[in-house]
Amino acid sequence: MSTPDHRAVDREIARLLTGAVSAHGTAPSTGRRDLWSAFAQATDDGKRFRPALLTATHRALGGLRGEAAVQVAAALELLHTAFVVQDDVIDGDLMRRGVPSLPGRFAQDVQQHGTSAAEARRYGDAAGILAGDLGLLTAFRAIARCDAPAPVVERLLDLFETTVHSSAIGELADVRLQLGPTEQPGALREALAVAEFKTAVYSFQFPLHAGALLADADSEMLGVLDEIGGLLGIGFQLVDDLLGMFGDERLTGKSALGDLREGKRTALIAHATTTAQWPQLRPLLGEPDLDAADARRARALLTDSGSRAWTEELARWHLTSAVSSASQHGLPSPLVHALSTVTDEILRTADLLLPPESTATADTDAGVPAEATEKASAASRSTADPTSHPASRSKPDPDPDPNHDSMAAPSAERTNARTPATTGRPS
Repeated sequence: MSTPDHRAVDREIARLLTGAVSAHGTAPSTGRRDLWSAFAQATDDGKRFRPALLTATHRALGGLRGEAAVQVAAALELLHTAFVVQDDVIDGDLMRRGVPSLPGRFAQDVQQHGTSAAEARRYGDAAGILAGDLGLLTAFRAIARCDAPAPVVERLLDLFETTVHSSAIGELADVRLQLGPTEQPGALREALAVAEFKTAVYSFQFPLHAGALLADADSEMLGVLDEIGGLLGIGFQLVDDLLGMFGDERLTGKSALGDLREGKRTALIAHATTTAQWPQLRPLLGEPDLDAADARRARALLTDSGSRAWTEELARWHLTSAVSSASQHGLPSPLVHALSTVTDEILRTADLLLPPESTATADTDAGVPAEATEKASAASRSTADPTSHPASRSKPDPDPDPNHDSMAAPSAERTNARTPATTGRPS
């Protein structure tokens, strides 16, 4: 996002949050201020890549509604924050990026005044659910009042509604996956369907689609962008899953043990169930008291089985395929460049934050070199040259193991089957 756009989006977010705090109503002002203050703090550390993708798409397609694009981009960031806060409730996460999450902050506050841990957690969860609801409402209201013609606003509201519905379906499916046996048939397809609905729809398809709607794009363009957004989102989630399993939490802000202790059914784990190492790995997943030594053993098994390499390859294929699709469909070069930059940054972050396979099982309590910390920080700020990174390499094999339940074909099938050209709404 250009610096003026970034500043404009931040100003709009501040305006929306300030207006929400000062809104008239019968609710006690202290409670409203507490919720909104915590919600505002939760928006502070975002990279704003979703708003950046929206404004870049609008501009690249020749859009002339710059003010409306900023308003919708700010609403999208509030939507993202609302989802993050409620996801922390669902996952029971009291910490996020090294500091208390919104539910954790409220729980910590009352526990300091003598409330039991269980009751404090219940209070924190309630605050997270309610703050998320308020964020969703404010985002919806911001779109409804954006500076665009009524027919465009109506389509944006349809997009918002469908996005929330899809994300809710994906979130519930993610929880449901944890209930069944890990080796259930179609586990890989289910894990990637969750990635599409829970992550791709709101993080990539929404900004691309909304930016295009504001630029009066036709249905063919909207369908192409939805397909590209699906590929980007699945690739992004696969990288995120790898970081949650192998990344150093002091660099990633993600717990190094959380996914293992939860036994989270990601594509990485779905692939592992088909390998010879699975009988040794299975007892280590879903253990609430899993220690660092067993975590190292689990990571070694995931590496030795080839599941890590397979997931990395699949993530890279989805991400680079998105850029290839953009070029093949003849999208404007500024938009292809914007998509290349997004892909490049995701891959570069993965390269910087994922240790080489030979050191991936190192104790997460080991020291982190200062150089690595500096590189990780730079990765989150930079706009990389896509021609200097593996994002520009030739398309890798989407199915390294031909006998495995490949995800590439199901993904393409889903993204092509449900586009605005046939449904009137995004997938």
